[in-house]
Amino acid sequence: MAAPGPGEYFSVGSHVSCITCLGQRLQGEVVTFDYPSKMLTLKCAPSSGKPNLSDVVLVNLAYVSDVDVISDRAETPPTLASLNFNKLVNRARAEKEDKLSQAYAVSAGVSVEGQQLFQTIHKTIKDCRWQEKNIIVMDDVVISPPYQVDNCKGKDGSALSHVRKIVKMLLEHQISILE
Repeated sequence: MAAPGPGEYFSVGSHVSCITCLGQRLQGEVVTFDYPSKMLTLKCAPSSGKPNLSDVVLVNLAYVSDVDVISDRAETPPTLASLNFNKLVNRARAEKEDKLSQAYAVSAGVSVEGQQLFQTIHKTIKDCRWQEKNIIVMDDVVISPPYQVDNCKGKDGSALSHVRKIVKMLLEHQISILE
């Protein structure tokens, strides 16, 4: 079967097989199909081999030489799960803030080591930010260039101790890579 013509479509839940222009055979369950753009989304067997996962593949039918419907879905597809819009908005805002923070560090001339340290700390402690070239962690710890353990300043306590451990582990990791 060639790519669908006017009025033709793929039913959600149908199983299809197609051959790409590179000769790769894709086979899976139709998740979505957008007729105007000729884009087909397939849920395929996992390339990782893990049985509880699936690969999701976007297929541009303009670059497919052959499409075969293996089995068409006869019943109505299940309703889609509702999305938590507020959660999505919050995630998008957090990602934007992270990207702006990274862009600030680059534009402020922060060293690569400083940027790596910030990202490493931010993975476990979200409450960190830039203040010029200094990293501020939980408003309690300040790490200044050249971002070594001795450059961690703040009130003695668990926050300072924890941040120093993170800095030390990152530095040890960087040294082990160089060896």
